Amino acid sequence: MKKTDLIFGIYPIIEALSSEVHLDKIYIQKDTSSSKLDQIIDDASKKGLQINYVPSQKLDQLTKSNHQGVAAIISPITLTPLEEVVEKTLNNKSAALFIILDQISDVRNFGAIVRTAECTGVDAIIIPKTGSAPITGDAVKTSAGAIFNIPICKVDHIKDAIYYLKASGIKTVGATEKSSKNIYDIKLDESLAIIMGSEGKGITKSVLPLLDEQAALPLLGEINSLNVSVACGAFLYEIVRQRNLA
Repeated sequence: MKKTDLIFGIYPIIEALSSEVHLDKIYIQKDTSSSKLDQIIDDASKKGLQINYVPSQKLDQLTKSNHQGVAAIISPITLTPLEEVVEKTLNNKSAALFIILDQISDVRNFGAIVRTAECTGVDAIIIPKTGSAPITGDAVKTSAGAIFNIPICKVDHIKDAIYYLKASGIKTVGATEKSSKNIYDIKLDESLAIIMGSEGKGITKSVLPLLDEQAALPLLGEINSLNVSVACGAFLYEIVRQRNLA
C-alpha cells in the first residue's frame, strides 16, 4: 500500500469524513475508546463505510507513526449504488453483465479482474463491504486504470445482492470447480451475474444454493484449480464468444 493511500490520526479522519474524500476502509484499534473515536465510528456508520477493529500491531505496521488508534484507506474512486447501475443498465441493454466477487482479498487479483471486466464489457462489479480487497493505488495500477471506467458497487451482503439481481430478471451463475456442469454447456447470451469466489475457499457455501447455475472450467492437467483472475477471464470471454454468435 502506498503512503498516499493512507491517512491516520483522529482529527485527519474526522475531517476526511466531513469532506468529499472517499474512504474505502477504516481501521480502529481494538479495546480502546474515546469520544472522538466514537464520533468517527458514528460518522463512518452513517456513510455505510467498513470499520475493521484490529490490534495495535496492525496499525503500527500500517502507519509507522502515532496513529492515535485509527487509520483509513483513501479510495481513488467513487462507488456506485447497486440499484442505480442495475436500473440504468437494464434500461439501455438487452443483455446486461455483472460480476460479483465473493470476498476476493488479493488486491492484484481484484485489479486484474477489473481490467478483464472492462475489456469484456462488464456493466458493474459488485463486492461486499467486508472481506474484500481494499481499493487502493495498487488496485488502480493492476487494473491499468480500467477501474475508472467501470462502476464498482459495495453491498452489505452478497446474498441480498443476488436476491435483488434475480428479482430484476438477471441469471446468476457461480464459477466453481466443484460443479459437474461445464461452462461451455450453459447458455450465456442473456442478462447475467457471474459470481467468483475467494482465493482460498471459493464461493461461500451458503451462497451456492441461491444461484441459478453453477459451472466449472475444464482442467486437463494435474492442478485442480485456477487463479481466480484467470478463471474469471475465461468465463468472461466465453460470454463474449456466445454473445458474438447470437
